[in-house]
Amino acid sequence: MTDNIFVHPTADVEEGAKVGDGTKVWHLAHVRSSAQVGAGCVIGRNVYVDANVTVGDRVKIQNNVSVYQGVTIEDEVFVGPCAVFTNDFRPRAQNPDWTITPTLVRRGASIGANATLVCGIEVGEYAMIAAGSVVTKDVKPYQLVAGNPARPKGWVDEKGEVVSRDVDNPPAGLAQG
Repeated sequence: MTDNIFVHPTADVEEGAKVGDGTKVWHLAHVRSSAQVGAGCVIGRNVYVDANVTVGDRVKIQNNVSVYQGVTIEDEVFVGPCAVFTNDFRPRAQNPDWTITPTLVRRGASIGANATLVCGIEVGEYAMIAAGSVVTKDVKPYQLVAGNPARPKGWVDEKGEVVSRDVDNPPAGLAQG
């Protein structure tokens, strides 16, 4: 850790965690020892960043989010309050054969409040997931999804403005990965 980060006195940043310059870790947050949190991030109240998680630069994780092992969040991602990441397709209290199923959130994506991301998916660059959505499949770059299960609703630009409601055809000029 550097001297240029803020860790609230009630937060727990374990020894060995890597936290970048200018990052703020707020009330009751917990960052595990092998986690990596980039520069200029905001880790909100009661956020849990699990072991081996990677969070990029300039990421904002709002209150009450748990980011479990297997989740990678790239730069400039917004994670709304109470969003949920999973890492197990078949959760059981006792499962000796359990393996982590990874999830990748690409640069600039936004995840709305109370959204649930089922493990094993990729959220594309600058994609937008509406509040309360349950995401069970990959989300394309710049795609807007909503609902339970989340379905395509259109396309957004880098500012998050809806630029098309044609769910099958992204507008010319939107980078597609």
